[in-house]
Amino acid sequence: MFVEPLGLSASAIPGAVAIGGTGPRFRHALLWRRSAAGDSAAPFDVTAPPDEARGALAAIIAPRLPLLPGLPTGRPLVMGTINVTPDSFSDGGRFLAPDDAIAAGEAMIAAGADLIDIGGESTRPGAAPVPRAVEQARILPVIAALARRVPVSVDTRHAATMRAALAEGAAIVNDVSALSHDPEAAAMVAEAGCPVILMHMRGTPETMRGLADYRCVALDVTEELAARVAAAEAAGIARGRIVLDPGIGFAKTAGQNLLLLARLGVLHQLGRPLLVGVSRKSFIGLVAGIADPLARLPGSLAAGLAAIAAGAAILRVHDVAETVQALRVGAAIVAAASDAVAG
Repeated sequence: MFVEPLGLSASAIPGAVAIGGTGPRFRHALLWRRSAAGDSAAPFDVTAPPDEARGALAAIIAPRLPLLPGLPTGRPLVMGTINVTPDSFSDGGRFLAPDDAIAAGEAMIAAGADLIDIGGESTRPGAAPVPRAVEQARILPVIAALARRVPVSVDTRHAATMRAALAEGAAIVNDVSALSHDPEAAAMVAEAGCPVILMHMRGTPETMRGLADYRCVALDVTEELAARVAAAEAAGIARGRIVLDPGIGFAKTAGQNLLLLARLGVLHQLGRPLLVGVSRKSFIGLVAGIADPLARLPGSLAAGLAAIAAGAAILRVHDVAETVQALRVGAAIVAAASDAVAG
């Protein structure tokens, strides 16, 4: 059973409820049921929900606590991403030298980034793993420098690298495998007590292209992330420490990425903040006919703003200044509309 909010709006709607207590509002939703015969949906009014929808509805509207003390509340967060790798799909090789990566992070902070995500192993489709020593040599000096300025997340699938990064000042673990790749990772995160981002992916970067077979991508991703949340909790990770990422571009076709973004609301029934990374990804290039990832800023902004309108709490981006500007203008428009209604 799944509940999918409908007609999400930033405006006040009589009788409506809000995602996370303060996010987009909705008055109606779909109750999805799955069976061997297929998936079926029935609309309902949130003022009189079916009994079987009450639990999911309560999770959707439950307040989301701040990821870390001191982070801004009441608006989406912008996470700048820095890949200290030679082969990432968009910025591979640009920040391989620690000084270049640190300078890039400082520029993102100056542009308004709330967090910085640092990775030393490419997870683009087809990417091969790198030795832990290489991964750590790439990222640890960068983490140590930037963690003094803003909260830093370490983008890694490996417990040893997570541990080393946290020791250098990282505050968050961001694992594209949702703690399934390294059997020691979940216990390490539980012991550290740090927030963790669990991303949806099937297989590995080397195999995921062949695993994009879904019955319904939005419902399937929700089910599979629910299982990873349960596994994390079973390992001792507090549910309040978990952030979820639908894994746009990972084991999904371009069409599936679009559908998942269009129906992102289904994931809110897991009751956790959503991080969405669409920046410069290949589905944008396919839709817009833009082969160069560096030329995909307009499409990245469009997809990112759609995710925010669907209730995403964090955007992971390469272009921080442009994203911050777009979010500020969007928020100002919403505020103006609210003032007009109040007046």
